[in-house]
Amino acid sequence: CGGSISDPSGVLQSPNYPGSYPNDADCVWEIQVENNFRVTLTFRDIRMQSGTCQHDYIEVYDGPLHSSPLLGRFCSGSFPTYVSSSNMMSVHFHSDSRYSFRGFQAHYSSIPAGHNTTIQCLPDYMHVVVSRGYLQSQGYSARGVTLNDSRCRPTVTSQEVVFNIPYNGCGTTQEENNDTINYSNTIRVASSGYIIKRKKNINLHVSCKMLRKSWQQVVYAAEDTMDVNEYQFGRYDMNITFYSSPEFLQQVRSSPYYIDLNQNLYLQACLHNSDPNLKVVVDTCVASPDRHDFNTLAYYLVRNGCPRDSSYATYYSPSSHFARFKFNAFEFMSRHPSVYLKCQMLVCRLGDFSSRCYQGCSTRAKRDTSSAEEKVDVVVGPLRLREGGAPSGITR
Repeated sequence: CGGSISDPSGVLQSPNYPGSYPNDADCVWEIQVENNFRVTLTFRDIRMQSGTCQHDYIEVYDGPLHSSPLLGRFCSGSFPTYVSSSNMMSVHFHSDSRYSFRGFQAHYSSIPAGHNTTIQCLPDYMHVVVSRGYLQSQGYSARGVTLNDSRCRPTVTSQEVVFNIPYNGCGTTQEENNDTINYSNTIRVASSGYIIKRKKNINLHVSCKMLRKSWQQVVYAAEDTMDVNEYQFGRYDMNITFYSSPEFLQQVRSSPYYIDLNQNLYLQACLHNSDPNLKVVVDTCVASPDRHDFNTLAYYLVRNGCPRDSSYATYYSPSSHFARFKFNAFEFMSRHPSVYLKCQMLVCRLGDFSSRCYQGCSTRAKRDTSSAEEKVDVVVGPLRLREGGAPSGITR
């Protein structure tokens, strides 16, 4: 249950709804709609253990779970509606080991935010547009619009004031918390009076919050060609590319990528970001014959930084924004011709030796990501087994 959701509207419901939900469930849905929209969430049905909401409950957060304000916690009563202040909202459903009920169903949709100021979080910079009509309606001129660093000037058109604000310059500050690495700046709109003024200056605080949790996935298929989409919902922009040799000089550009069983597969994860003080490493890679299910039939190549497959190995990388690794190709049993590989990457602050990026294999129980690292999940592919390859089997 739970997961990342990017559709503009949809339905959330407890596991097995309208049947009884399971005991000891903890489900987190992260709803993230497009930039400059808000999430509105309305509950249509709630049937849970009532009372003090200590045993079974629903929590709604105004953004990522661990670092955002709690909008509400409930288990019964009227059907509430919540609206986020940004383009993201999280819903947490918890049940204990006692009683079980029908659970809940809720509908969500995206609604436009005010368009006086819009923000896009691009790989290298924040793209911020301020409406000149809004400035004029408040009695301000476009000539009085500046950043913290006044040397970084906007582009002024007949309709807009446009800033491209780098994450690593122009006075942009960085802050880390449990869920995000935040890049923030302030657009200042000053009153035009020379001797006296009666209007307050306006400070427009803009920020891009880069989520620490995201997956990149790799797929190779022994039969059917699979179209694989890459989703990046306000997260660090990262991709994984196959290379033809351990020198990592020539990318594999063919799609699908035809491979032989036990062939060495060389992969490079690349973080696209202008901040030089970031480091990326491979944390977990898991294979499955079902791109939507990495639990039922899963084969781990590496988990929490610990290699699980004897063919898995990492390589030296010339940049902290790259992570290089390899494994030997395999397929699942013949009834599962497609093999998907989902890799979870960690993004940390460069030189932060307390982060998971520098700790290597972690045999302890899996814990939440610390304030110094972010998880990024990636999917690439497909690969297909060459005709006439070796017999099927997961072992090599």
